Amino acid sequence: MTSSQRPNQAPPISVSELNQQAKSLLEGHFLNVLVTGEISNLAKPSSGHWYFTLKDEKAQIRCALFRSKTQRLGQRFENGQQVNVRANVSLYETRGDYQLIVEHMSLAGLGALQQAFDVLKQQLKAKGLFDTALKQSLPPYPERIGIITSPRGAAILDILSLLKRRAAHIEVMIYPAVVQGQEAAPSLVTALALAQRHNWADTLIIGRGGGSLEDLWAFNDETLAYTIAHSKIPIISAVGHEVDFTIADFVADVRAPTPSAAAELVIPDQAELLKTLQSVQKRQIRAISLKLATYVHHLKHLKKRLRDPKRTLQEQAQRLDQLELALVKQQQRYLSLFSQQLEQLLTRVQALSPKLWVANSAFELQTLYQRLVAAISNVIDRYSDNLYQQVSLLNAISPLSTLNRGFCLLVDPKNRLIGTIDDISNNTPIYAQLKQGHLTLQVLEKSPENRLKWLNSLDKT
Repeated sequence: MTSSQRPNQAPPISVSELNQQAKSLLEGHFLNVLVTGEISNLAKPSSGHWYFTLKDEKAQIRCALFRSKTQRLGQRFENGQQVNVRANVSLYETRGDYQLIVEHMSLAGLGALQQAFDVLKQQLKAKGLFDTALKQSLPPYPERIGIITSPRGAAILDILSLLKRRAAHIEVMIYPAVVQGQEAAPSLVTALALAQRHNWADTLIIGRGGGSLEDLWAFNDETLAYTIAHSKIPIISAVGHEVDFTIADFVADVRAPTPSAAAELVIPDQAELLKTLQSVQKRQIRAISLKLATYVHHLKHLKKRLRDPKRTLQEQAQRLDQLELALVKQQQRYLSLFSQQLEQLLTRVQALSPKLWVANSAFELQTLYQRLVAAISNVIDRYSDNLYQQVSLLNAISPLSTLNRGFCLLVDPKNRLIGTIDDISNNTPIYAQLKQGHLTLQVLEKSPENRLKWLNSLDKT
C-alpha cells in the first residue's frame, strides 16, 4: 500500500463513467422543463438537426433540436429571437457538455404575438376575407361619417379637425370604444355592430393612434375581422402609423396609413372639388352653346322653308275651286247614267202586258197546286201502308193476343212480369191478368216440374 492511498477509500472512476453518472442524474431529475432565452450561434447542417445556444444576461446553455422536431415547428427562427423551449436536460458524454435536448420551441414575448398574427392572417386569407372582389367602393360624396374609436384619443381629434377644415358640411357620429387592453376587442365589435344596426353613416372609420404591437393587438382580433368583413357599410381601417399593419387593415375595404389619412380619403378636398365643378361647368357651357348654335341653324332652315300665309291661302282656295268643279262634273255624269238606266227599265216594263203576266202566273200557280196535292197524297198512302204493317206486327207479338188464346199474364205486387219460379216467393200474392178481368192468387208451393200433361208432352217433343 502506497502512502497516497488511505484505508476504506473508493477506487477512482474514469471520465466516461463520471459523465455517464452525471447524464443519468440530469436526465432523471430535469424532464420536460420550460426555459426561455435568446437564440445565438444557430447552426443548421445538412443533416436537418439544429444546434444553437440559449442565453440570457448572465448565462448560456447549448441546445440540440433534432430533425424530427424541426419539421413540426412551422415557424422560421433566427439569431436574436426570444424563444420558449420545452426540453429535457442532458449531457453530451464525448465532450462533457451540459445541454438541452429540445422537444418544442416557440417565439416568446413579441415574437409570440407576431407568430399569432401570421397564423391568423394566413387563416383569414385562406377563407377569402382579403379578396379584392369583396371590397366595397367608398361613396364619392358622403354626407354622414361614423367613427369607431376612443372619444378621448388623439386620433379622433385629428379626424375631426381635418373634417372641419375640409368639409364642415358633413355630419359626424362617434361610436365610442376601448382601443387598448383586454376589453378593447369586444368593445370594438360592439361599437361596430351598433353602427351596422343604426345604418346611419355612408362610411365608417375604425382605428386609433400609434403604439406598440401589444397596444394595437385588439385590431388583430378574429371576431372583429369577421365583423368588418361582413359590414354592409364601407369601412376604412386607420390603425397606428404608416408602418403598422393589423388584421383590420387587410379585411377593411380601404386601409389608411393614419387616422388623418382616413379623413382625407373619405372626403374630397374642397379645392379639388371646386376645380372639378369648374371643369364640369365649362363643359356644360360648351355643350349648351353648341346646342344653341344647332337650334339657331335649324331655325334658320325652317324659316327659309316657311311660306307666306296669304299665298298659301290663295293656293288652297284655288284647289278648293278645282275640287268643286270636279264634284259638279262627277254629279252630272252620274245623273246622266242613272237617267239612261231608268229609261231602259221603263221600256222593259211597257213591253210586258200586266194581264198576260197575271194569266201566266195563275196557270203556273194552278199547276204547282195540283202537283203539291198529288205529292201529299202519295206520302200519306206510303206512311199508311207502313203503319198498317207495324200494327199487324205489334198485334202478333202483343201479350194481349195470348190472352185471347186462353193464357194469362202473371205479375208480382210491383207489377213486374213473372217469368220463372225464381221471380216470386212462397206465400206471396200475385196477380193473373185474363182476357176479361184479373185474379189475385197466393203462391203455396214452387216446383220446377210441369203439372200440365200437354205441356209435358210438348217438352218431350
